[in-house]
Amino acid sequence: MSQATTILVVDDDASITLGLRDNLEFEGYRVLTVGTAREARDTVASETPDLTLLDLMLPDGDGISLCRQLRAQGYTRPIIMLTARSEEMDKVLGLEVGADDYVVKPFGLKELLARVRAQLRRGRSGDMPTEAAIAVGVATLDLKRHQLMRDGQSLEISAKEFELLRYLVEKRGEVISRDTLLAEIWGHQAQVATRTVDNFIVRLRKKIEPDPSEPGYLLTVYGSGYKLVEQ
Repeated sequence: MSQATTILVVDDDASITLGLRDNLEFEGYRVLTVGTAREARDTVASETPDLTLLDLMLPDGDGISLCRQLRAQGYTRPIIMLTARSEEMDKVLGLEVGADDYVVKPFGLKELLARVRAQLRRGRSGDMPTEAAIAVGVATLDLKRHQLMRDGQSLEISAKEFELLRYLVEKRGEVISRDTLLAEIWGHQAQVATRTVDNFIVRLRKKIEPDPSEPGYLLTVYGSGYKLVEQ
């Protein structure tokens, strides 16, 4: 590759970071490693890595809080959580604060590399040129600037909210099932919980609907899924 894809590994276990660095570098990636949440925030701000592998447990915080902070500071590249936990709630929390995928330790190297490649492909497809701005309800989705505007103001929108809204825009007028949305937006993690989609729909309605309690644009089609319509 002419310009190596950069991957940030955030884990305080030296044996894990060393192993990941060696294997990822062998695959041709440029690898940065840090062991604390503070170092991760600084590195993301200065380097903007193409993908971040983020451990759930860190000496100065937790991966879920850090993921939320990175999204809040404008980092939109893929984040894959690394966790020794297997409880569904940890997975759901990670996905809802902006993680794109998760891998439970101990994980196989082939599986991890496959997920890294899949997320990088998603990220590149999201950078394709598209129509600059699209009306969505009472808001405007700016695909090039990765912004959602309403009344002239930029609204806070997470990477996953943006991806979900963009997908619904692409499929405007079609009824999309929860399972399809999970598969398209969350990839491998479609089995986690369909309520993840419901929670994200509630958030989007607060941004694009005049009255979120009486949605007129982002509709529920009972027994089938959701549909984005024009009025």
